[in-house]
Amino acid sequence: MAETSEDVVSPSGAQLGAARKFVKAHGKPSRAVVENIGRAGARVVLVGADGALGDVVVPSVATGEALVEAVEGIEAASWDAETVKATKIGAEHRRKMAGR
Repeated sequence: MAETSEDVVSPSGAQLGAARKFVKAHGKPSRAVVENIGRAGARVVLVGADGALGDVVVPSVATGEALVEAVEGIEAASWDAETVKATKIGAEHRRKMAGR
């Protein structure tokens, strides 16, 4: 089902704050890839200028796109070669992803 303007939920203050905090900690420009995660909404994957990863979960893809537009220092991106190369995944993050 396509989203209508009624389906768009503005990003919350907490979601905006988390994205701004990420940019402050990891530099400009940070990149954001908005990914649909089904009924749970969307995940905004953040890649900092330093290569760090972060994310913010929002109610919909449209909300994720609104978050990207609302936060200074974040650029919309996709998982293209440039974004993937900019990502630096350290040992601690790999352990966390493995559930250790």
